[in-house]
Amino acid sequence: MEVIVESGAHAIAVRVADAVCELLRRKPDAVLGLATGGSPLPSYDELAERCAAGLVSFARARGFTLDEYVGLPPGHPESYRAVIDREFVSRVDFGPGAVAAPDGSAPDIPAACRAYDDAISAAGGVDLQILGIGADGHIAFNEPGSSLSSRTRIKSLTRQTRVDNSRFFGGDVDAVPAHCLTQGLGTISEARHIILVATGANKAEAVRQLVEGPISARWPATVLQLHQHVTVLVDEAAATGLELLDYYRETLRLKPDWQGI
Repeated sequence: MEVIVESGAHAIAVRVADAVCELLRRKPDAVLGLATGGSPLPSYDELAERCAAGLVSFARARGFTLDEYVGLPPGHPESYRAVIDREFVSRVDFGPGAVAAPDGSAPDIPAACRAYDDAISAAGGVDLQILGIGADGHIAFNEPGSSLSSRTRIKSLTRQTRVDNSRFFGGDVDAVPAHCLTQGLGTISEARHIILVATGANKAEAVRQLVEGPISARWPATVLQLHQHVTVLVDEAAATGLELLDYYRETLRLKPDWQGI
């Protein structure tokens, strides 16, 4: 696990965009894992600007989103399908149908979840997964207590997650669905490279647990300690709980230029 501390969200976005662009240069038909939420948005903005400038193309790439609410009507503006289309997919040159999302309105939820994992496998697996992290250590919608080997499935959202997300539903907690479909921790862990982005002091404890805490379902993101290629990109505020911060800075300073992230 590599920890990189940047000055702020823009510097992190440049790092993420550089990694995506380098991947697509080497492998134009790469498979990307796309997170929703606030953390990845600056990275999507940076990538959209580069695509508009002709510096990168997604024309041959594919994408899979992490999660979706259960029970929202088709086309609801706060479905994660709609959000990723609005914030990223529609702003770059993905081909039609190139980005898939879990089907939260499927009549057979377990079958839809199995089919989603099968679709990721059929695409060759995810080359680069972009993640955020919740203040309680959740990634995707794998809330505390989630199995570290879990697959795509239905999950009940915690009250705090629904409170946090109520800002997208006019402040009405009861309007936030109580259930979601989410890639499991086992599914996410199969991505070949994972980039996790965290900004702000409210993420400091989650980042500390992720990087330096014990592996535990209490902090689901800690499963990433077992992954061979994870890059954690944080700002100064999110890094305040890290005991080995000086070491992470020194490691980055001494890193060979050819190694990348």
